[in-house]
Amino acid sequence: MITCIVQARMGSSRLPGKVMQKISENKTVIDFVVDQLQESKMIEKIIVAIPDQIEDNIIHDHLISRNISTYRGSLNNVLDRFYQCANSNSSSIIIRITADCPLIDPDIVDKVIKKFIENKFDYVANTHPRTFPYGTETEVFSFNALKLAWEETDDEFDKEHVTPYFYKNPNKFKIGNFSQKINQSNYRWTIDYEEDLEFVKKVVHKIQKNPILTHHIVDLLEKNPEIVKINKKHNHESLET
Repeated sequence: MITCIVQARMGSSRLPGKVMQKISENKTVIDFVVDQLQESKMIEKIIVAIPDQIEDNIIHDHLISRNISTYRGSLNNVLDRFYQCANSNSSSIIIRITADCPLIDPDIVDKVIKKFIENKFDYVANTHPRTFPYGTETEVFSFNALKLAWEETDDEFDKEHVTPYFYKNPNKFKIGNFSQKINQSNYRWTIDYEEDLEFVKKVVHKIQKNPILTHHIVDLLEKNPEIVKINKKHNHESLET
């Protein structure tokens, strides 16, 4: 089973409750994440993994009302949340997406999955090094690799961020990176701040397509450079992962 696990929580330090913020009249951030991923041709199942905290019930209830699969697990040990979710769903290949990426590109996701499968990697991402925009982060790994990380790491950072154990131990895993010739890492449409939300709202309003792909956004920004200024002040490198 090729399973996409989207990690989501209400307790963001910079923009609390951002995953339930409205982007359009009828759709929240998490709605956009799931709807974009549903356009993938490779993903067989999408599950949103949510902490088992009362404050996160709002995400769970909203997704259930939309018939979207959810899993409840540890708040801080996100590695365990992923492992338990994948294990209970018989997942052999896992795609990790974070819920602050409402314009995640399903075409990029599929290309990362294909590279993973064709090269028999244990872990592939499009961020080591990064050539894609912030907000298109895609990580793909095997269940066996996830299980090994879950069993072996005692590092709280690894547990919080799920995948560092892979690229910190290249001797244990066959690791790959998906990149492109043109470097678009200067672009940003992840949501961490209010300005990011405003940026995405503007993009969604301007691009009446489903799904919204990276090349649609880049084309829009090249023709309307003033939109880039909305959230330009935020430094990518200072962001929490």
